[in-house]
Amino acid sequence: MENAVNNLISIIKNEGYNKTALSGVGVYKTSQSTDRIPLCYNQGIIIILQGQKRVFFDQKTYRYNPDNYLVLTLPLPAECETTIEDGKPLISLIIDLDLAMLNELVRVLDEHGQIKQTGAAIENKGLYVSQCTTMLSCTITRLTQCLKSPLQCEIIGKGLLREIFFHILSGPQSAPLFALVSHNTHLAKMERILKHLHNNFQHHLDVAQLASMANMSSSTFHRNFKQITASSPIQYVKKIRLNRARELLQDQGLKVKQAAAQVGYESPTQFSREFTRYYGLSPSECAKAMV
Repeated sequence: MENAVNNLISIIKNEGYNKTALSGVGVYKTSQSTDRIPLCYNQGIIIILQGQKRVFFDQKTYRYNPDNYLVLTLPLPAECETTIEDGKPLISLIIDLDLAMLNELVRVLDEHGQIKQTGAAIENKGLYVSQCTTMLSCTITRLTQCLKSPLQCEIIGKGLLREIFFHILSGPQSAPLFALVSHNTHLAKMERILKHLHNNFQHHLDVAQLASMANMSSSTFHRNFKQITASSPIQYVKKIRLNRARELLQDQGLKVKQAAAQVGYESPTQFSREFTRYYGLSPSECAKAMV
């Protein structure tokens, strides 16, 4: 992936997330190793070009580096550890899932008899790691070359993304992506619920309403939610709120009471207690750490 890294040097302006000229594609850079910390992953594909990470989710550890990639079929709270190697910063591509493009590719693959039947336990995975093939690596390098030119992004960018999605759908672990674009699977139903939660996390959580939206009984909804996200609905929303509060404290400089109110906490004391338990730092300590 060395050529891919060299292609991106001119467009990486900052530490953290960098937008590119191609919609749905960003480049992430960090120059420091980090210990295991909680965070909320967005739905998408993360391809590490340099460095390595470990994700801790549902009592399992997922390692990914330039030899493989991470797919998140859903937005998920997890814990992450970053390792910088040989003093070189970690650099990764972050690609949003284009569900319309995936759906069209799955239709074509189905017409050619390329969809394998798998069990529900495999299809319901919220994340997985898969090996990066030679063909996928070549396409990734071509994409990084394209990202250097807004003109190329506009003309061939979507085609390269389509090619990347094709190679990932052709991978041995891809059953969850097929399930995601099938309307009646548990994963597809849960994806709609999680999007609703991310848009409304500040408000009161009505689990019965969510179960109704998923067309499930409350007990079935709880079971499927926990199986896919490794959290109960209440725990999931709490993690979203705390993650958003951390962003407000660090990126926007809000006061603790302001951040608590914006993410839906009526009691600043309860907010501080839960924040400290989750991150190992108080909200004020967390804010100072980024000054």
